[in-house]
Amino acid sequence: MRVRFPRLPTSRLTLSKKVFLAMATLLALLLLIFASFSILGLQRGLGPYVAEIEIRRMDWLAEILQKKYAVHGNWDTVRAERSVLPRPTRNDGGDAPEFERHRGMPPGGPPPDEGNTPPPEGANAPPDGSMQPRFIPPPFIRGRDAIYQRLEVIDAADKHVAGASVDVNEAARLPLLHDGRVIGTLLLAPLQELESEADRAFVARQSNVIALTGGVGLIIALILSWLLARHWFTPIDELTQGAKSIARGRLDTRVTPRGSDELALLGHTFNSMAERLDTIEASRRAWLADVAHELRTPLAAMRAEIEALQDGIRTFDDKTALRLHRQVMRLGQLVDDLRSSMHEPEGIAASLVPVFPLALLHETLALARERFAQRAITLDTQGLDELTARQPMVMGDPRRLHQVFMNLLENTLAYTDAGGQLQLGARVQGAPDAMCLVLRFDDSAPGPAAHELQRLFDRLYRGDASRSRQVRDADMNVGGSGLGLSICRTLIEQHGGTIEASASPLGGLGITLTLPLIADN
Repeated sequence: MRVRFPRLPTSRLTLSKKVFLAMATLLALLLLIFASFSILGLQRGLGPYVAEIEIRRMDWLAEILQKKYAVHGNWDTVRAERSVLPRPTRNDGGDAPEFERHRGMPPGGPPPDEGNTPPPEGANAPPDGSMQPRFIPPPFIRGRDAIYQRLEVIDAADKHVAGASVDVNEAARLPLLHDGRVIGTLLLAPLQELESEADRAFVARQSNVIALTGGVGLIIALILSWLLARHWFTPIDELTQGAKSIARGRLDTRVTPRGSDELALLGHTFNSMAERLDTIEASRRAWLADVAHELRTPLAAMRAEIEALQDGIRTFDDKTALRLHRQVMRLGQLVDDLRSSMHEPEGIAASLVPVFPLALLHETLALARERFAQRAITLDTQGLDELTARQPMVMGDPRRLHQVFMNLLENTLAYTDAGGQLQLGARVQGAPDAMCLVLRFDDSAPGPAAHELQRLFDRLYRGDASRSRQVRDADMNVGGSGLGLSICRTLIEQHGGTIEASASPLGGLGITLTLPLIADN
């Protein structure tokens, strides 16, 4: 039966592409959020930052305010003026601002042709020797500009003294000191909007840098995402293709595991599964071929007998009937062996009774002892005699346990050289509440190869020619079908025990059979 797989549309997204698109979308969204918040933070943080720089450059104004406080001992003068900046007065009665006079300028500012001429040395010194400050106020403080609108003076109790009303929590602060104590604070509110072209240009440049950085980061992230998706999902794609090949019957398919992670472990597991399936399929084909061969032999013999009767070559007498009966019995034996080698669904739980396995083994040996003598194979039962007096008891089916023991003895007869030996032993082992009876069958040479030990219990497996003696009983025609050990394994497992094969110290095959004992034993 051919397995048909549905054809998937060529435009269908694979799992690796889905993961890549999901990662790319997530990274793009994160970078977009990062860039947006960075630009927004730059725009909002530039005003406070510029305000901090501006307030540090106004130490000249702080000193003027501190001197006014020192002259009067309070803020009444400044509070009466309602202005943070000095009043535009001249010491000589003119109307030029005080800070222009101290800059060495004539009233009304420098003449047009002398605007860039530096003041002469000592020009800042007041001619009357008064305590006027020697400060050079920056040009941007002249007039009622934006900075003036954002200045405020508060006293030590944070009460308004002069200037505009600004938010104390957001404003840049410059403490005013007198005799080492704080007498007030000069506040400068940050710009709420970018008013200067230079500020807007700065923000635009930084925003471009952030956008460019985000774009480059997105491209790098997409490349890494694609590489990671390929690295992670290439093994999965290979496993998918391998599974399809296995389903189509190509059991020799293998994948190449990479690394040592879970995907590599999955690859090794897949290879083990494929190898196991390949072995099972090969065994199935060999099993079918062996069954056909085994069935062909008695059928061919029966056909020859019947054709001879039809052609008149032979007459139907007692000998002919006996030969036909033997072939029919052989077919029946083979069919029964095949059925016994398989697990029966109903099991044997209903037929289990207390059984003395050693006594049953002795009865089986008595039946086969003459055939062992004909083959000159010595039976060594000393290991059984030491435990026979104790008579351990198991729950089992006497008929099927007898079949197991007989199959093991037939295996020795079929595969042991004449003049050999079969040694039997028994012991009890295990915890007090889980005692087991262990039976050991060791025969002499020849022995199976080491690689064949695990396959001896497979159905119809005979091993190589060196072990295959194919000794048959003339009447019963048992043994030699490759089903004896398989039947033993099936029946022992139905009894809750185990059976294993190993090399015998006598040079042949060693069979270890374990059966759980009844608790009282």
